[in-house]
Amino acid sequence: MICNAKINEIKSGNSTFNRICTFDSAYTLTMKVTDHLKASKSTLFSIEILPPLKGKSITSIYEGIDPLMEFKPSFVDVTYHREEYVYKKRDGGYLEKVSIRKRPGTVGICAAIMNRYHIDAVPHIICGGFTKEETESALIDLQFLGIENVLLLRGDAIKTESAFVPEPNGHNYAIDLVKQVVEMNKGLYLHEDVVDMAPTHFCVGVAGYPEKHFEAPNLYADMQFLKAKVDAGADYIVTQMFFDNQKFFEFKSKCKEAGINVPIIPGLKILTSKKQILALPKLFHIDVPQDLFVEVEKCKDDKEVRELGIRWCIQQSKELVKAGVPCLHFYTMGTSETTRRVASEVF
Repeated sequence: MICNAKINEIKSGNSTFNRICTFDSAYTLTMKVTDHLKASKSTLFSIEILPPLKGKSITSIYEGIDPLMEFKPSFVDVTYHREEYVYKKRDGGYLEKVSIRKRPGTVGICAAIMNRYHIDAVPHIICGGFTKEETESALIDLQFLGIENVLLLRGDAIKTESAFVPEPNGHNYAIDLVKQVVEMNKGLYLHEDVVDMAPTHFCVGVAGYPEKHFEAPNLYADMQFLKAKVDAGADYIVTQMFFDNQKFFEFKSKCKEAGINVPIIPGLKILTSKKQILALPKLFHIDVPQDLFVEVEKCKDDKEVRELGIRWCIQQSKELVKAGVPCLHFYTMGTSETTRRVASEVF
């Protein structure tokens, strides 16, 4: 339970942090992702989790995070999943199009994580399914909860549609979300009749694609789109998963050439089954290195694939740490055991 809200500044080195709330008489400290990165002299550890399916307990979230707390995650990302549509047969034989949201609760999960673990949570905010007013209301709720980190994404198209279609009076692209959040950080809201507007204090993360976003015509254009998001006010970048570190190093170099100077956090996924060798490239538009593919083909079952995936990710992680990346961000997909094994060898 949140009680006795207070504001006290604590200065540590060059960073200024805000004590914002008291949880059961024990202060919790919130920090921006960029402050975490500035304050650390070594590579940080962070994770991304999925909300549970509708109707499931939040216990599954805790079970996925508890085994990883020994590695002191600096922040936890919580994904957002837009609505889907199903057709239900009604009396008379006609079909009704029904909207369902299979994984609700992102904001509530973030608040619960901060309350339980006293670590920062980063909700994903997407364009799809929201008007500008609904986005503003969600951001206000986050601010009231003391959540000041957001990862802004366009989001995917509805599964039944071939292309992304924004809501009426909604955003088309992630850069539009960035601009809206930056305006709120200046105390500028959508309606001019709002008076005495208090600025928000969001730290803005955006996505980067070492192997190019699948809708971009080429890597050069994709880099220009990313540069535009940073110029609009994005504070840091988290990359799409990749299995070839050279792709990340080349991406980082291209960012530097383009004048992108914000922190870049590599995102990592641990391969755990044979079917992923085909599914991940299809879903996320990434390449699987030939060496990894050949080794997976030699595996007799998914248990061997999982062991191979752990070894591969350990090798990736150690090389990235040696290269001085600010943080390793693991896409846990709701499970923790494989990530725990990798982290135990790296951190």
